[in-house]
Amino acid sequence: MPKKQLTLLRNLLRENTSTFVSMLLLVVVPVVVSSTLAYVLYEYQGLLQDLGWLQMLLYFVIVSFTMALALTPTTFVALVSGFYLGWQGFPGVVVSYGIAAIVGYTLACAIDHGKMMSFMNRFEKARLLMQELRAESWSLIFLTRISPVLPFALMNFVLSLLQVNKKKFFVASIVGMLPRTVFFFWIGTQASNVLTLLQNPDTGKSGQLLVISLIIISIGGLYFVFDRALKKTLQNVSTRN
Repeated sequence: MPKKQLTLLRNLLRENTSTFVSMLLLVVVPVVVSSTLAYVLYEYQGLLQDLGWLQMLLYFVIVSFTMALALTPTTFVALVSGFYLGWQGFPGVVVSYGIAAIVGYTLACAIDHGKMMSFMNRFEKARLLMQELRAESWSLIFLTRISPVLPFALMNFVLSLLQVNKKKFFVASIVGMLPRTVFFFWIGTQASNVLTLLQNPDTGKSGQLLVISLIIISIGGLYFVFDRALKKTLQNVSTRN
């Protein structure tokens, strides 16, 4: 690697250490915590059964923050909610996703303090690319949310670095997550054992095709958005020069 690029990489890591450490934790923590909770729910299967409306409201408040803090993956919450609450709990899950997205966005902004964007703005091409991506924020948010494999909390953090509009972030997050939310919630309603459900959800062939389709749509759409933003950026740079 050329000396100049190595220096830039070192500066990027040094000036944004807290940001990168936080992003790493957002990937690792949900896996560890959800595995532990699966066994807790199995041992105390009556814990979330027959909840009253106030108890259900408290449940959704709690999961909003656990998702935002990367303590529980969104798929885990959809499965568990479907299993214990049935379809009456579905609206609460959808709203919880939106709240978790905003809380995660706010926390990420507090951790990063705009340092990443300030670093990127030092370079004209990077600054212009970020502007183009911000202009495509609705598509960007929707496509990251529709994928079942992109970690929810991590995407909150990454998208917050672009400083996208909060209202748009909230709405696009909910809309983008609806297809997989409906699917995994339904899987939860059909299960007979919570531990088996969380360890190996039986999605069937049609479910597997749906998951694969959502991943393909997400990857293909994100490639298109980034490619278009990059082409516009290079065009703007060449015009200015």
